[in-house]
Amino acid sequence: MKCKQLIHLITVLVLSSLSFSAQTASCNKTTYLTFDTGNMAVAEKVAEILKRQDVKATFFLSNEKTFRNDFALDDAWKAYWQERLKEGHHFGSHTYDHTYFVKDGPQGEVFVKSQFGPKAGTAVLYNEASMCKEIRKVDIRFAELTGQPLQKIWRAPGGKTSPNLIRMGDMCGYQHLGWAPSGFLGDELNSDKYPNSALLDKASREIKDGDITMAHLGIWSRKDPWAPAVLEQLIINLKSRGFCFGILPKADKNLANKSK
Repeated sequence: MKCKQLIHLITVLVLSSLSFSAQTASCNKTTYLTFDTGNMAVAEKVAEILKRQDVKATFFLSNEKTFRNDFALDDAWKAYWQERLKEGHHFGSHTYDHTYFVKDGPQGEVFVKSQFGPKAGTAVLYNEASMCKEIRKVDIRFAELTGQPLQKIWRAPGGKTSPNLIRMGDMCGYQHLGWAPSGFLGDELNSDKYPNSALLDKASREIKDGDITMAHLGIWSRKDPWAPAVLEQLIINLKSRGFCFGILPKADKNLANKSK
């Protein structure tokens, strides 16, 4: 191992130890780290950081195409999801084919457009049953991969929703969870305009008690990946501010008022 890499590793371990001690001594606020699947390019790095920092998160899963040219819910990712389950993380649906809300339909339906799958790129009219199937399909697949169901929560791709879409998820038995404005961690933004240092400073300063955050396990378009450059230091900074890290769903009945 090169000297520079060794120094970095020692620094991270020391900071991790100090920040964990600070958290256990003065934890008086809670935030909720969440990750959408994305292209999975930094999935292993995120898992390493969460484990090292002894932090639990909530993952919202979709069968998205990954950097390995497979898909996030393929059998090839089985061990990854099983390990995260063993570590105590929580999981929700992000729709199976990463299906975006477009607009409400004329009679209570919704127009949606899937990013993947057989109907990718085409606006399709979904009723309550077909939307429920799209959300629940992730739950079924996760149980096939891990032997356990998801938590009964979901997140619409892009955060695009309407009251009608939320109602459909509720009727299917899944609570919709977005994110707080200050919890948008910016990993999908242009890295030239929004460098990691600026994103770290903003999130470290602005995240508030009860906020749900959102990032991805990899983004195709960002040249300078957000994780792991930001994630570990953000966790350390938030611990120093007295934050604990919770998993969703949380008990607060007013959760929807705190999320996007």
